[in-house]
Amino acid sequence: SLDYISFHIEASYHPHRLLNKIRELKVKSGIALNPSTPVNTITHLLDSMDLLILMTVNPGFGGQSFIETMLPKIKEAKKLVKGSDIEILVDGGVTEKNIKKIRDAGADILVAGSAVFNKKDSIKNNIIRLKALV
Repeated sequence: SLDYISFHIEASYHPHRLLNKIRELKVKSGIALNPSTPVNTITHLLDSMDLLILMTVNPGFGGQSFIETMLPKIKEAKKLVKGSDIEILVDGGVTEKNIKKIRDAGADILVAGSAVFNKKDSIKNNIIRLKALV
């Protein structure tokens, strides 16, 4: 089933309208922010969204390194959504070395593509190892 539809705020001229259209479909709505987009860009949209996706690499391809300066942005986002049901998803550069500090900064959901799908170990073992760290 389809639970969420999200889009990059940088790609929409009318994000509020788009969020409302998504909700009319009876699914949860989310907004993604590129690393250079300030968190306060979405302040006026909080009542219309369920998920905030923070890109912690510049979108384009997998295997990039986590941008360390994104940790304060994750903390800022967590404060911004405090008291709401909005979940924070972090996507990009999540590894065994940084997963705990990303989670501690306020991420509710972590996308760890390259950390899961690699040749170091089986997918199952990679997932078990990552889960044990958070």
